[in-house]
Amino acid sequence: MDLAQYLQQLKAPLFWIGAVTVAWVSLCTVYRLVNGLRVWVLGNGTLIRPSKLGKWAVVTGATDGIGKAYTEELARRGFAIVLISRTQEKLVEVSSAIESRYKVETKIISVDFGSTDIYSKIESALAGLEVGVLVNNVGVSYSYPEFFLNIPNLDQFINNMININIISVCQMTRLVLPRMVERSKGVILNIASASGMYPVPLLTLYSSSKAFVDYFSRGLDAEYRNKGIIVQSVLPFYVTTKLSKIKKASLDVPTPEHYVAAQLSTVGLQSQTNGYLPHAIMGWVTTVLLPATVLNKIMMSMGLSQRARYLKKQKQG
Repeated sequence: MDLAQYLQQLKAPLFWIGAVTVAWVSLCTVYRLVNGLRVWVLGNGTLIRPSKLGKWAVVTGATDGIGKAYTEELARRGFAIVLISRTQEKLVEVSSAIESRYKVETKIISVDFGSTDIYSKIESALAGLEVGVLVNNVGVSYSYPEFFLNIPNLDQFINNMININIISVCQMTRLVLPRMVERSKGVILNIASASGMYPVPLLTLYSSSKAFVDYFSRGLDAEYRNKGIIVQSVLPFYVTTKLSKIKKASLDVPTPEHYVAAQLSTVGLQSQTNGYLPHAIMGWVTTVLLPATVLNKIMMSMGLSQRARYLKKQKQG
């Protein structure tokens, strides 16, 4: 058989392989466009309401940044708010402002999530409340990017980050989820971080803790979705908060209020979300388009640069 005959025999199979491939890619593209329209344009803004989920919303890390924005947005939607944070004075200030502005009930619980003996106090305070929404927002990061073994007070740092970023999510879920299951409705929003989508050198422990939150959330969502419970993993990039140390908002760095309003529209539509369209595009670029080795080098380079600037400023100070 000569080459021309061989190619002629391959012509029909290759045509169908190509046709099926083009059809599949086209179908996937259309699906992504329709799904994107549904999530980012239409949204699901009517789901997060007390009438659909329950009277109370519980927010940890409730007095600053994203946590405070959640308390305000959920109160605006009519939820009574349980604010949980460390500083009593801030809790009183924020809860009073919410009651005055939105005319809803509030309850405050002052605890330090760096400790692990606080959950019986929280459980007692939540007893009898119809909790429709839990926002596990409390979190802690590095003061500056650093090599793992060079982190000051490393042993204490490890315990603190695990207690705040990981144990708090598990324990708060343990306290609230049973009553949600009894009522067959409820939403748990676990605020992770885009840095949990891939390893971030020099923020290794923080990145790893947020990856745990992401996997924990998606696993629970699969377990309890058919019982009427939505558990969503929320992975923001930078937002103008104390944690990010960014003060000026821009298209890719929204204010906490702007971010939270956008994120709540994705609840029930995505089990894992970046919460905000520009962040979703950034998440797609970094996880789909960039090879892992290239991304790792970029993250390392950025971390080293931030570390150098911080240490230089400390010397000058």
